[in-house]
Amino acid sequence: MPGQDLPRRTFLKFAALGAAGVTISGSAAGAAELLRPPSLARSRHGADDIGLKLGVASYSLRNFSRAQAIEMTKALGARYINLKSVHLPYEASPAEIAAARQEVEAAGLVIVGGGMITFETDTDDGVRKYFDYARAGGMPVIVGTCKPAVLPRIEKFVKQYNIKLAIHNHGPGDENFPSPYDALKAVKGMDSRMGLCIDLGHTVRTGTDVVRAVADAGPRLFDMHAKDLRDLSAVESQCIVGEGKMPIPEIFRQLETMRYPGYVNLEYEIDADNPLPGMKQSFAYMRGVLAGLAGKHS
Repeated sequence: MPGQDLPRRTFLKFAALGAAGVTISGSAAGAAELLRPPSLARSRHGADDIGLKLGVASYSLRNFSRAQAIEMTKALGARYINLKSVHLPYEASPAEIAAARQEVEAAGLVIVGGGMITFETDTDDGVRKYFDYARAGGMPVIVGTCKPAVLPRIEKFVKQYNIKLAIHNHGPGDENFPSPYDALKAVKGMDSRMGLCIDLGHTVRTGTDVVRAVADAGPRLFDMHAKDLRDLSAVESQCIVGEGKMPIPEIFRQLETMRYPGYVNLEYEIDADNPLPGMKQSFAYMRGVLAGLAGKHS
């Protein structure tokens, strides 16, 4: 576009389409309409998302109140939110949890899960309290971790409450579930509601092929924490999604191939005091990838 500089966010969107293998043609206005956030434009499928369902892990907004986190999530054009305890404390009363749930839902957001939750004790009371919390909060999935020995007890409550467990892998240094394959091995033969939350950053730091892991998780994959790294072995290299080496287009393509029904929740762990600019750019890139994939399949 001669004589016209592209803003950074627009450039990221075009770059994402290129990464997804799509050729861009036509006017910048037309492309901008295609890539507009879901709150402003609906996809050709008639849904609020193009392909996958993008959401926010509220840990990204941990330095802000629940009310602020709600408004920031809306500013991202996102509908889906996974609530961290900083925004809905475990010790809140049933009435307080109900009020918080109503606050989130009244803002037009959908609570898609809670966590990350650590099951500390292998006792009925120790496990039940988190399932009571999740049920009161309208959470269909608990993103959590525990000692492998606690899983049979958790499975009992998964069946009783009909709330899924998505084991969150934490990479090198996690003595329980460093990679998705450790979680897959642990839930093999268990109830089908015992599954995984694949954390992209932690997964690649174990040297695991993350695209292959997504495919191998299959129907056991209930949730995903999206992030990017400039150095796939260094946790401190986290960056805006699209600026690192994470194979986001390949991951999204695999998720669409397997008709993944869950959520891809951005977990933006950097810039804690001012996360919104980087989160907006991350969403722009991810939406660009999804728009590119949708165009390729049309």
